[in-house]
Amino acid sequence: MTVRRAPLAGLPLALLVVLLLVASVAPAGQAAPSARDARWAPAATATIHPGAQMLTKGAQCTGNFVLADRRGRVYVGYAAHCAGLGEATDTDGCATGSHPLGTRVAFVEGMDPAQAGEVVGHGRLAYSSWLTMQQRGTTDADACAANDFALVRVSRGDRGEVNPSVPFWGGPTGLSSAGAAAGSSVYSYGGSSLRPTTLLSPKAGLSLGRTYGGWGWDVYTASPGIPGDSGSGFLDADGAGFGTLSTVAVAPLAGSNGLGDLRREIAFAREHAGIAGLHLVRGTEPFAAVPGL
Repeated sequence: MTVRRAPLAGLPLALLVVLLLVASVAPAGQAAPSARDARWAPAATATIHPGAQMLTKGAQCTGNFVLADRRGRVYVGYAAHCAGLGEATDTDGCATGSHPLGTRVAFVEGMDPAQAGEVVGHGRLAYSSWLTMQQRGTTDADACAANDFALVRVSRGDRGEVNPSVPFWGGPTGLSSAGAAAGSSVYSYGGSSLRPTTLLSPKAGLSLGRTYGGWGWDVYTASPGIPGDSGSGFLDADGAGFGTLSTVAVAPLAGSNGLGDLRREIAFAREHAGIAGLHLVRGTEPFAAVPGL
């Protein structure tokens, strides 16, 4: 995850209360089987899903959502900078280098500071907003800063291990049409290998509103996104996908995270990636929010 602005400070006390609420809520329940669920692995046993750890040339990030195209090919999204060649502070997608399309990406389970983790699937980089903007000569500073989205095509032999549901929360219920208005609830699931326990992976918080001319969002969550959470998806109050984690802000909104706007990122990919019928796949598990948020 890239860093912008100045040294990190603490979160507001009110958000620590949110963390306690998250820890006390049971995970989302099981959805009734349906015909559209038949192609997906059961959520309880799937190894490739939103929130999965993804390893690219040694760099670990987090998958956001499952997407599919008209030909039935399956993708997991993450941040374009997860395949980037720049330093942690290089956030300009129109000027920072990237590994090429076709680069191998591993899906990993159980990776933490004490162990390497188990490779549970493979894919290849199929789309990068950074590479696409550079090829097209994009000069829109807002897009260059916040359009941070990439797609990893899941290998054919591993598609049976995929489920599109977000762990703990369930959903997504679809692609958010309006995003998350300032002050509204937001939800995410981080997969950072730096986190000592997955009990801290579910995150809830508040939207701070749009940024970068509509290309981005700022959010506060407890706990905040940390390096390794890059790419993870964000749900709005209705469980619809609206954002993808890109940066951690250290000033003036200390401890907040910067997101890319998922609707714009997918629209840009549809227009320029040549992937016909690209769409977000809804989760097989019902969305269950924290009561009172």
